[in-house]
Amino acid sequence: MEFNHIPVMLNECIEGLNIKPEGVYIDGTLGGAGHSSEILKRLKQGKLIAIDKDIEAINASTEKLRQIGTNFEIVHNDFNNLKSIMENLGLDKVDGVLLDLGVSSYQVDNPERGFSYRFDSKLDMRMDQGQYFTAFDVVNNYSEDRLINILYEYGDESFARKIAKNIVTARKTKAIETTGELVKLIEKAYPSKIIHKGGSVSKKTFQAIRIEVNGELNRLKSTLSDIIDALNIGGRLCVITFHSAEDKIVKHLFKEKSLKCICPKEALKCTCNHKPDVKLISRKAIIATEEEMALNKRSHSAKLRIVEKIKE
Repeated sequence: MEFNHIPVMLNECIEGLNIKPEGVYIDGTLGGAGHSSEILKRLKQGKLIAIDKDIEAINASTEKLRQIGTNFEIVHNDFNNLKSIMENLGLDKVDGVLLDLGVSSYQVDNPERGFSYRFDSKLDMRMDQGQYFTAFDVVNNYSEDRLINILYEYGDESFARKIAKNIVTARKTKAIETTGELVKLIEKAYPSKIIHKGGSVSKKTFQAIRIEVNGELNRLKSTLSDIIDALNIGGRLCVITFHSAEDKIVKHLFKEKSLKCICPKEALKCTCNHKPDVKLISRKAIIATEEEMALNKRSHSAKLRIVEKIKE
């Protein structure tokens, strides 16, 4: 299966990075190299560092980048380890970082990866296939309360309690092994009138389990702080999120780092002499154009936030 992936808000990301031809840039989520390719095209004396924990993405995208230039390096790792990755590469500072926090179209559309509720396959959902922990472990080993919590927190799932109860009851008889079995248990929790409205009711549960399997939010805040610390003055950080839990973390961290005053709210006068680390390039999240949404459904829920480093 070919690793096809349409990059979300490509033009907005490239413009947001404000690329310097001699700069060093990191794409923390290489994927199908959609964003990486455009970054690399704009570098002359500069260098691109592309990171991904999915070896299939790396294998598919390396040749794409080679056709553009040679001034890049691909790292098989998790962007959450960016600080140690930079140390290993001998990098002190960089001029820009891009994070696309979504799942690639290839991963979702490949039945063998177990990300999609559209195919009946083994429960997997690992972005890094060298990882031992899978969706099977979440579904079959988590307590009912823990399942409820992740469905609420990571999926905004209104029927979390019923879905968790159905899962726990079903696995007493036999292990839940496939995505198809899980879909049936999810649908069983929903009123028939909602089922018949069209569209899958499994989306939120699958999203929540995927986030849990890959630990997508566990270190996001600290990673964003590490990235800001690693930027040169004038360097940019662009982050694309796809659901509210991710966006909330990014929004709050960017706001915190851009504050000009950290005095208590009740203070009548600022005495903190605090200086912000970054400035917000856009006060509100940037969303895809109507034209892009019509061409790429992945872009519908995407939000892009950008900051620029202004203080060492």
